[in-house]
Amino acid sequence: MAPLVHAAQAPGIATLTLDSPANRNALSAALVAELRSALATAAADTDVRAVVLTHTGTTFCAGADLTSPFDPGDFLALLREIAELPRPVVARVTGHVRAGGLGLLGVCDIAAAGPRSSYAFTETHLGLAPAVISLPLLPRLDPRAAARYFLTAEAFDAAEAARIGLLTLHADDVDAALAPVLAGLRRASPQGLAAAKALTTAAVREALDRDGARLTELSAKLFASAEAREGITARFERREPSWAL
Repeated sequence: MAPLVHAAQAPGIATLTLDSPANRNALSAALVAELRSALATAAADTDVRAVVLTHTGTTFCAGADLTSPFDPGDFLALLREIAELPRPVVARVTGHVRAGGLGLLGVCDIAAAGPRSSYAFTETHLGLAPAVISLPLLPRLDPRAAARYFLTAEAFDAAEAARIGLLTLHADDVDAALAPVLAGLRRASPQGLAAAKALTTAAVREALDRDGARLTELSAKLFASAEAREGITARFERREPSWAL
């Protein structure tokens, strides 16, 4: 089986690329496991100052892989490992982000996107809720915007994502916009980066520790429900679910 996550090295920067375009980089058990392993390798490399997380294809991450069993506990562990990694993680997005992919984006320390990116919390249209991903997102998002987009599943663009706190920056040329960011990280000391990140992620780590088990249980319960089966089936059959008015 071809790798789902590719790692590349440049001075001071480890780039991890999600490479499962056939299912829009969905969070399968295999992709989550490979990403966790790649992050651990980057954390152990003393020459790495930051990790860039990016993607192939037109979608950064479509959320949970709905075609195979998905363990919310493994995803929670991934989010915790990114939050606790003693290196900044920088998301580089040039495509769409949906559902659980927004949790992956939200737990990154810095997030940059291009103009063709789009975002949507699609869970309520599937009989689900953005449960586990709320842990890194709610401490960072504008509360009114979080309520709107969590509930309605509306899509929004990069400018709106930046306004509500999901993105750090957006630009026509995302790599040019990230150049000074990565230059600053390369010049930083490992100790300074680790300590500064611990300060900025405190609320996220507290939420993960306090509510992680409860929301993982909620997520599993929702995925196993009749409404979720109907919502997911309707999505694959390209029809409205039975509850839609």
